[in-house]
Amino acid sequence: PIIAGNWKMNNTKAQTYALLNDLVPLVADAEAEVVICVPYTSIWAAGEAIKGTNIHLGAENVHWAEKGAFTGEISADMLLEQGVEYVIIGHSERRQYFGETDETVNKRVLTALAKGLKPIICVGETLEEREGGKVEEVLVRQTTEALKGVDKDQLDKIVIAYEPVWAIGTGKTATAQDANDTIAIIRNTIAKLYCPKCAEEKVRIQYGGSLNPKKAKELMSMPQIDGGLIGGASLKAEDQVQRLKSCKIKIKALRKGRFFICNSKLIIIKEDDLKNHLTDTASVYII
Repeated sequence: PIIAGNWKMNNTKAQTYALLNDLVPLVADAEAEVVICVPYTSIWAAGEAIKGTNIHLGAENVHWAEKGAFTGEISADMLLEQGVEYVIIGHSERRQYFGETDETVNKRVLTALAKGLKPIICVGETLEEREGGKVEEVLVRQTTEALKGVDKDQLDKIVIAYEPVWAIGTGKTATAQDANDTIAIIRNTIAKLYCPKCAEEKVRIQYGGSLNPKKAKELMSMPQIDGGLIGGASLKAEDQVQRLKSCKIKIKALRKGRFFICNSKLIIIKEDDLKNHLTDTASVYII
């Protein structure tokens, strides 16, 4: 599983140090991968604060050009020089306020991969699209366009975040089953574009719609959901810890003869054999 925090336009350098000073010890034993995606002005400070820890550094956007007359933009090389590993691409706020399109998302994705960054690609429907019965149409289009030109061997570097736009910043959350079923559409699209095994084992898909701590446990129990992309709520260290606990793999708590979902496949195994079924990227959920 992967939990990524999107700080958006929040935190000065001093506030960055303060938040990470609280967060670092709290997530030191996290089973899930922990990522923070911070504003450009906080990248250096965040990198210093998490140096030597299990937290991965991310940015909130990247331009497709290496350099040039693109005032206000930032290149992949600039991010890499600061130690950035992940980058959010195509967030709904970029689409809504800054003219992001499926085409520009794809250009950013291809550049990020070529440079060695790991894209967190955001897809999701608006309330109007949802009420108009266009959820599948929108998600298939956005996913397909974002992955144009992406080779199968690059898929394990990609994370997709499903963010129902109608739920962002509103406090509304899709039910766990709705989120699971919708993310299955994205995974099935990847399976058709590449292969079923690619969709199941290579690409991690997050839920990114107001993932509050109360809903996290239920959402993270769903077999299709591999983690969360957290917005403004990621600015509270304690809340982040609660989400990480929700997707933690607890081998010692498993019981013999129980059912498990491993990488989206239903299996029945004994506790003693469980470790043999796990890989570094496996997601295990008790049902």
